[in-house]
Amino acid sequence: MALLQISEPGMSTVAHQHRLAVGIDLGTTNSLVATVRSGKAETLADHEGRHLLPSVVHYSQQYSPLVGYPAQVRMAEDALNTIASAKRLIGRAASDAKTLAGHLPFNFVDSNASVPRIRTEGGDVSAIEVSAEILKSLKTRAEQSLGGELNGVVITVPAYFDDAQRQATRDAATLANLEVLRLLNEPTAAAIAYGLDKDAQGIIAVYDLGGGTFDISILRLNQGVFEVMATGGDSALGGDDFDHVLAEYMIKESGQTSTQAIVSLALMEARRVKEALTVHDGVETSCGHWKETITREKFNLLIEPWVKRTLLACRRALRDANLDKDEIANVVMVGGSTRVPYVRERVGAFFAKPPLVDIDPDRVVAVGAAIQADILAGNKPDNEMLLLDVTPLSLGLETMGGLVETIISRNTTIPISRAQDFTTFKDGQTAMTVHVLQGERDTVEDCRSLAKFTLRGIPPMVAGAARIQIMFQVDADGLLNVSAQEMATGVKSSIEVKPSYGLSDTEIETMLRDSMTNAQADKQARQLREMRMEAERTLAALDSALKTDAEQLLDATEIETILQAREKLADSCKLDDADRIELAMKSMEKAAEFYVARRMNSNVQSAMAGHRISEFK
Repeated sequence: MALLQISEPGMSTVAHQHRLAVGIDLGTTNSLVATVRSGKAETLADHEGRHLLPSVVHYSQQYSPLVGYPAQVRMAEDALNTIASAKRLIGRAASDAKTLAGHLPFNFVDSNASVPRIRTEGGDVSAIEVSAEILKSLKTRAEQSLGGELNGVVITVPAYFDDAQRQATRDAATLANLEVLRLLNEPTAAAIAYGLDKDAQGIIAVYDLGGGTFDISILRLNQGVFEVMATGGDSALGGDDFDHVLAEYMIKESGQTSTQAIVSLALMEARRVKEALTVHDGVETSCGHWKETITREKFNLLIEPWVKRTLLACRRALRDANLDKDEIANVVMVGGSTRVPYVRERVGAFFAKPPLVDIDPDRVVAVGAAIQADILAGNKPDNEMLLLDVTPLSLGLETMGGLVETIISRNTTIPISRAQDFTTFKDGQTAMTVHVLQGERDTVEDCRSLAKFTLRGIPPMVAGAARIQIMFQVDADGLLNVSAQEMATGVKSSIEVKPSYGLSDTEIETMLRDSMTNAQADKQARQLREMRMEAERTLAALDSALKTDAEQLLDATEIETILQAREKLADSCKLDDADRIELAMKSMEKAAEFYVARRMNSNVQSAMAGHRISEFK
């Protein structure tokens, strides 16, 4: 009789070996790691039974970086060397450090580096390096709990993270020596954790308010298929703002000067008060010699502006999804900051239904990421759950006249690949610059530049004859690859868009609002620029024709008539009036009608010279 091999769950070494994969919620305030064991997703605890890992790193000359709770206890006594909320800086430009400096008690290095660097006793560090230390700690916890090396991880990111922030998260994982199976939007991970794939159909709003980021996603569920219909949010808004506004109030009332040490102490006390107010109507607090009982009503008034901003984003997301509030079946609450009673109250009132708060809002994202990691690692090959995310902002490229041609619209399901054909503007053009842009406006200056590259080797042809295909490919992580190919010769050029880190705080928040408030102005600007470009093409074609055969086909009076019409069209191009340009163009075309007819006849005669008509049948 053959022996039957018995092994612990997840430790089989036979053909159907269980691959060790985890989901990581890399949070602004706290981070977690989770895995699927015995068919159940669960977060992993450290050796003291704590599941949350504070997203805090302390640097020193004497020892290696401390991560989590050991670092957190040093915040009050050594604030400048203790880095918290680094996620707010990840993927941002050095210039953004000035904007965020008032909210983050760090000493920023004044340098020419592309990313903001923070000065510590252990050396200058970036948000990517800080995040890598947190990921290393979670990796160690997972490998000790699971008893083996990880085969891959799914890391969650806010749905509203742009390309730079997603790439920076991947860079942090690379520094931590982690194989990233996928970057997963946090709200989508929460939907997986709630088992929404088991429902037949429905539309769900996922309201995710963490320590430093806010996301709202509208998800359509249909027979196990998750489709994100719309996303919105703010990558620099969260529970940390509640702490800061309360800390600022306490410092102001106490009459103290806002030194780094006092701010750090006030923030710790503000956080304690905020958490206590989730279960109490009032909490006694002190700051220096000042003492007061902070009531829940007072706290609600302080945080009202931030809560209102989240609801405005919810309204925009519903509008983008073309939905009414009553079409939302459920509202899922995610993120530790949704424990605040006022947040739940306002969200419930906005959607006119009580939100779902059954699962621990701190753990739900990590649990969902673990389920997805288990699937991507191949442990559930028969799983039919399909996950569809969307692009947060439109992607396009610059065309002549400084206009933006959208290739992939915002809220398009990813992964996605789309191509569009373009041509040359001038005769004999042998190169083309491809300028990749992100945003919702019609003009280049109002959108964000992602990358530029040049396609060379285009065969010299007359304007409009060449065919250049531009391909945009967005992978499952939301990262973009752009290629350009001249179809006649096959010459090709491409670029993987890894933009210089950073979208300013205001840009991502105002892009959509600006696109709506400036819709009419953008339409008029596009119309004007398109008309100018058409006029310039007409002028260029006329000049080329006159240079070629005007003396053979026209007399001096006829040439003068055409040149006068040309001058009127050229003058109209200097005006900000599309109608005047269109009128001048029609006048010139009418004035040159006889010339066009003569050229056509001349070309036909030249083509038929020496041939019989029967040869062309």
